[in-house]
Amino acid sequence: MRPKDVLTTGDVARICNVAPRTVSKWFDTGKLRGYRIPGSKDRRIPLDQLVRFMRAHDIPLNGLESGSTRVLIVESDANIARLLAEALSREAGFETHTARHAFEAGHVSAGVKPQVILMDVAVSGLTGREAVQAIKGLPDLNTARCVAIAGTADPGLRERLSQDGFDAVLPRPIDVPTVVRTIESLTQLPG
Repeated sequence: MRPKDVLTTGDVARICNVAPRTVSKWFDTGKLRGYRIPGSKDRRIPLDQLVRFMRAHDIPLNGLESGSTRVLIVESDANIARLLAEALSREAGFETHTARHAFEAGHVSAGVKPQVILMDVAVSGLTGREAVQAIKGLPDLNTARCVAIAGTADPGLRERLSQDGFDAVLPRPIDVPTVVRTIESLTQLPG
């Protein structure tokens, strides 16, 4: 997928893995060049200006490679992880990566900088609360959205996982259209 020639602040936020208000601040202070839509407060950033800005500030360019939402699937069953990754790639065009345990997820996250992490809460290595705190505590991942995949739709478990810091909870069996809608709702940013 080829990146667009002109980007919204939401697009830039996804690519750079920062909050949209950070992009607005870069724009308003003149660090990131672009223009406003006439008669609107909406900002637009030409792709060449973004690349120049990213290089000047040592921001990895890997977010530009696909322009897609980067999703990490942490699932101990390799077949389920592979099938889900393929389905999310095919159905929604997400850039997907997989990990089978907490250590591998940390390693993959360091290179990929996922925007969404789908995590089987039964994966060994960390509790849900520890995992979310570890993810949100890293500067490169503090804006990542964490989605728990639980073995049940029990409202008590859903509430506990939400209290642990998960942005959403999805029950098994995994329904791909529901996963896509959840990811899209968590990653939609104002333009």
